[in-house]
Amino acid sequence: MGRAMTAGRRRPVRAWQRMLSGRRLDLLDPSPLDIEIEDIAHGLAFVARWNGQTAGDWPYSVAEHSLLVEALFGRIAPRAPARWRMAALLHDAPEYVIGDMISPVKGAIGASYADLERRLAAAIHLRFGLPPELPAARKRQIKRADRLSAWLEAVGIAGFSEAEANRLFGAPDPGLIEGLGITLRPPREVRDAYLARHRALLAAMEREERG
Repeated sequence: MGRAMTAGRRRPVRAWQRMLSGRRLDLLDPSPLDIEIEDIAHGLAFVARWNGQTAGDWPYSVAEHSLLVEALFGRIAPRAPARWRMAALLHDAPEYVIGDMISPVKGAIGASYADLERRLAAAIHLRFGLPPELPAARKRQIKRADRLSAWLEAVGIAGFSEAEANRLFGAPDPGLIEGLGITLRPPREVRDAYLARHRALLAAMEREERG
């Protein structure tokens, strides 16, 4: 009885995180008003892909991966409006607060992780002028770019053979990856590059809206 009453008075679990910008983001009910690109860029620049199991003197960050995915999306859909290139740049943006989980862990956690990721993605999209849910065709193109990036990363820095990467991510179209490689940079440089690309895409979106 005493334990039940004590449990009934237990404080609710904190579900928000304070950002360096001063924003307080509710992870369970995120508001677009609490999302700042500086927080996203900073967070992603410090989140390592592949659980940090990559070669080199710097971790391969989600911010660097996002820049590569956006470049690959531009090759897959060269005539796509800037807003969809922005969507490609932001495709992993929720990881600035929930981190990057490798696919086996995501599968083990299941729907709860996917739902949290979906809510955060919707709020981020709204903050930067995108629909909360992307059109299916654009999602497929971004996913294709994501898998191409994963192939390049797997072979280039994560210790996979090309045969292993082909089985997991599909054999890449050589024309889409020609001249592209894996870049390893200090977090500050990656953060600044991500912010610069975001600014350029915002400006392009504004030009397209003006017609």
